[in-house]
Amino acid sequence: MADVPVIDIAPLLSGSPGCTEVADRLHGACRDVGFFYVVGHGVDPGLFERLDSLARRFFACPTADKERIAMSRGGTAWRGWFPVGGELTSGVPDHKEGMYFGSELPRADRRVRRGLPLHGPNLFPAFLPEMRPAVLEYMERLTAVGQAVLRGLGIGLGLGPEWFVQHLTADPLVLFRIFRYPPLPGRGEEWSVGEHTDYGLLTVLWQDEKGGLEVRTRDGWVDAPPVSSSLLCNLGDMMERLTRGFYRSTLHRVQHHGTGDRLSFPFFLDPSWEARIEPLSLRSQADDGAGSRWDGESVHRAIGTYGDYIVAKVARVFPDLAQSAAGLTRVRDASPTLPSHDES
Repeated sequence: MADVPVIDIAPLLSGSPGCTEVADRLHGACRDVGFFYVVGHGVDPGLFERLDSLARRFFACPTADKERIAMSRGGTAWRGWFPVGGELTSGVPDHKEGMYFGSELPRADRRVRRGLPLHGPNLFPAFLPEMRPAVLEYMERLTAVGQAVLRGLGIGLGLGPEWFVQHLTADPLVLFRIFRYPPLPGRGEEWSVGEHTDYGLLTVLWQDEKGGLEVRTRDGWVDAPPVSSSLLCNLGDMMERLTRGFYRSTLHRVQHHGTGDRLSFPFFLDPSWEARIEPLSLRSQADDGAGSRWDGESVHRAIGTYGDYIVAKVARVFPDLAQSAAGLTRVRDASPTLPSHDES
């Protein structure tokens, strides 16, 4: 954990003095490891407790009950529940089950009427009516946290505090997942989720006390355990693309042994659907990273809009669902290799 710093972001949320110092610390963390804990985020601890309790109640239900909100019922909105083994990382089934959520949009919304993938209403379990308000409140609170972190990164990069919201996240693509990791059956080299990078801008994670998340640093793999009152942040591939490799998305993986289930709650603040991620002139020469990245691919190739890019990625996480979801097969796959988005 000594490799992953803990940073108080309260000045970025309030606009009080100290923003520059916080931005400097965030900037250093993004250059050194790409992961950092944030405290002073202002999220009520009671909200974490409510979500944890509701998630455990849901996952303990019979499969038939959970199937009422199966992802196959969500269509191109990509919302709902999937079983253990139902999501892939680099083509390998994960040892976890989970729920997908996103910005809550009514069916009358023009984007939903157009059939844009990843846009639409969420699927909430009718037998747990408390889950809907808890999830929607959590996404609202984490959006504010994510935008505050991006203000700090804007300052650190010399772009100004409002650069991200002015250019990429005024109408962000907001995604939220709740995952249950049952203990792995053996003690070998198997993984709950194999090594991968996330593919958006910024991930903000709350995890329970079980631990199991590992981060690849310059000195090798280190644990990233839960830290009291904190949220764990990491950068995704689009931040690496935007900064021409100046900031790197960092490899991470999950291995959960022991007793009891591990729950994690990753939240993703990503660019607007129509945004084009054009690399900034932060360095004299771009670093395509193709020979050094974990997947041998470059995130610096032209990818069209962020919407094109993310649909191609999500379709590879759930290939069976992609084949049945209307419209997804018409989206050009702009990136041939899938780094999983959200397995922390």
